[in-house]
Amino acid sequence: MKTYSSLPADESKNNISCNICGSHDRVLYWDCNGYTFSRCNNCKLIYQYPQPVQSDLSLRYDDNYFEYEINNEESFFSLMLKTLSDVQFDSRSAFLKDGNAEFLDVGCATGLLLKHMEGLGWKGRGVELCPSSAEYGRNIRKLDIYQGTLEEAEYSDNQFSVIHSSHLIEHLTDPAAYIKEVFRILAPGGLFITTTPNADSLQARLFGKNWRSAIADHMFLFSLKTLPRLIQNQDFKILQTGTWGGIAAGIVPGIIKKPVDKLAKRFGFGDVMVVLAQKNK
Repeated sequence: MKTYSSLPADESKNNISCNICGSHDRVLYWDCNGYTFSRCNNCKLIYQYPQPVQSDLSLRYDDNYFEYEINNEESFFSLMLKTLSDVQFDSRSAFLKDGNAEFLDVGCATGLLLKHMEGLGWKGRGVELCPSSAEYGRNIRKLDIYQGTLEEAEYSDNQFSVIHSSHLIEHLTDPAAYIKEVFRILAPGGLFITTTPNADSLQARLFGKNWRSAIADHMFLFSLKTLPRLIQNQDFKILQTGTWGGIAAGIVPGIIKKPVDKLAKRFGFGDVMVVLAQKNK
């Protein structure tokens, strides 16, 4: 099963409650040989239980993770651009864009998307936990990147016009706290875009614990029901949701993959999902 990092045997663990509804009523969902996922019996959120403490989890994002990011940055960048296109980012954000409009990319990796957004006239900032990735973005791409967590960055209230994250929220030990901080630093009327694996996808249902996103580095696995609920708990307005990727390349012939992918995007059972939300004015 694919992981980005080695898993230290001596990591400390937390016995947590559901991050959405606070319930302790859970059932074992997947046993993945070394880590397990449970599902909340109340709101159906799937989460790793027990979970590594944040200080230990942060150590996983080392030079091996940096190499993973560097080797895949072009494909990740292409997917992020397609996601922004799917949510009509250019037209939806036009009213926000001015000389002082700030675009924050949380989990910005080496900063390729951030550099692109600066080229479009946004004032870009990034947050990245991996020290080597943050250093690369600062030194090679000359970007403003804070190395650490979003909460540690201590940005100002209502500072950003747009906050974006791609394949970040599933790595966090407290997504609710992250959403709360996003709400605080996002300007009224500002946009929040987040992309993450879809736990209700066709592939998740087919492969179960062998699903490609049921990995040790993912603390939470959201669906089109649970992630919007988490975001709305912080008084965001959901503007759009969507999914894509019906079946992974190489699993079925292309003649089958293409129509399945189209159906996944239309009916919401794709392997990856996006939520576009707006902070109430």
